[in-house]
Amino acid sequence: MGELLTGLGLSNDLALGITIYGIVILAALWLALIVWAYRDMRSRSRDTFAQLGSLLLVALLMIPGLIIYLLVRPRETLSEAYERSLEEEALLQEIEEKPTCPGCGQRIQDNWQACPHCFTRLKKPCVHCHQMLELSWQVCPYCTTQQQMASEPLPVVSTSNYARPANIPEQITGNVQTQVRRRAASRSPEPLEFVEGDDL
Repeated sequence: MGELLTGLGLSNDLALGITIYGIVILAALWLALIVWAYRDMRSRSRDTFAQLGSLLLVALLMIPGLIIYLLVRPRETLSEAYERSLEEEALLQEIEEKPTCPGCGQRIQDNWQACPHCFTRLKKPCVHCHQMLELSWQVCPYCTTQQQMASEPLPVVSTSNYARPANIPEQITGNVQTQVRRRAASRSPEPLEFVEGDDL
C-alpha cells in the first residue's frame, strides 16, 4: 500500500512538473509574441496608438491576435518606404536632369550646339574661349568676354574703300556706312537702328 502511494505521489509530482513547465513555455511564448508584435509595428508605423493596439491585440488574443495583426499590419517597414522614396526621387531626378530639345522634344546632350533631329540651335560657342553658352547669355561666365549676337565676329568695313552702286542714292549709302561703323566699333549685340531720315 505504501508503495502504491509512493508511486502515485511520484506521478503527481511528474504531472505537476510537466504542467508548470508547459505554463512557463506558454508564458514565455506569449511575452515573445507581444514583444515581437510591438517591435514589428514600431518598425512599420510611427503612430503610438497603432503600436499599443497591436500590443493589446496579441496580448489578449495571443495566436488569433497574432494572425489578425499579420493580416492588417502595413505592408512595408519605415526603412523600406524610405528606400523606395529615395529610389523614386533618384529616378525622377535622373529624368529631369536629361535635357530635351525645345523644338522637337528629343533627348539632347548638354554640350550640343544644335539638335541633330530638328536642327534647332541650342547653344553658341564663346567668341573667346569657345565654351558652350546659352543663346541668351550676353557675357561668358568662363572668361567674362562680352558676346555678340552672331558667333562669328563682325567684320570691320573700311568706309574709305566703300563704293556706292550706281542705282542707290548717296544719302542711303552714307547712312549704311554710318551704321556699319557704329556696329563694328561697339560690337554690341543689339540690332541696328536707323537714324532719322533713313527712308529706304
